[in-house]
Amino acid sequence: MTRYIAKRLLSVIPVLFGLSIIVFLVMALIPGDPATAILGSYATPENVERINRDLGLDKPLVQQYLIWIGNVLQGDLGRSYILNRPVLAEVSERFGATLILAGTSLVLCSIIGLLAGVVSAVRQYGWTDRIITFVVLAGISMPSFWLGLLLILGFAVNWRLLPPSGMYAVYGGGDLPDLLRHLILPALTLSVVAAGVIARLTRGAMLEVLRQDFIRTARAKGLSERKVVYGHAFRAAIVGVIPVIGIQAGFVLGGAVYIETVFQWPGIGAMLVKAISTRDILLVQGGVLVVAASYVLFNLAADVVQTLLDPRIRA
Repeated sequence: MTRYIAKRLLSVIPVLFGLSIIVFLVMALIPGDPATAILGSYATPENVERINRDLGLDKPLVQQYLIWIGNVLQGDLGRSYILNRPVLAEVSERFGATLILAGTSLVLCSIIGLLAGVVSAVRQYGWTDRIITFVVLAGISMPSFWLGLLLILGFAVNWRLLPPSGMYAVYGGGDLPDLLRHLILPALTLSVVAAGVIARLTRGAMLEVLRQDFIRTARAKGLSERKVVYGHAFRAAIVGVIPVIGIQAGFVLGGAVYIETVFQWPGIGAMLVKAISTRDILLVQGGVLVVAASYVLFNLAADVVQTLLDPRIRA
């Protein structure tokens, strides 16, 4: 098992290297001049040339990348010239809030998706199955930001049950109950689409397992239906669903960019939106690289868990 994990970790290195190239090129090729964005009305040709020289933007693109990636390998993501602070410090501070939101959403969508998929498969073609299928399709088809606005309108504006934005109350609060109240709406919004995907795939995996011979044997032995479904069928079906949960971890991390903007959640997504609008290249590159690396590591963790549940995968 240790050897398998080591091989999977080694396979992540070229993926992260390719991600760094893509992140760097995307930001480098975006139209616009960072120096002009920094200087604003003081953007004279002399000042622009000086800023480009100070930031190293006057060097060839390949040389810029080698300098940047060399600094990244040493743990230095550069310095934000808009915020005037190290990128690593800003990203670390913001990533904690994003991890709270994305982690809660991932747990929520996994629980809802797995339960809905199992119930839908057990009640195949019944009214429960039809209702769950309709809700799942509606959830997958619904834009998350639009759902977020509807939830704000209903629960925050009309009924005033939950706060509409932020991570903590502006005045007072700051404790765990206050955080949970602010977390409900964005976490629910972010988990709906992922829960629908997990539910559909869980239903398909369960239906396939329920038709296999060992399930008929378990029922023939007189085991209760609950034990057959959850003790045998679900344990076999979950192996194929775990990689999908890993993929949905990347989805909730990426979806946090616009959900954090809708709910004014002080995470890395809101930071990236502001950094892109101000052309803060190093901050955008550092933020996107951290999110992309987290996505890769989440999928690696899902692969390891799948291998622990099904040792045949190692072969």
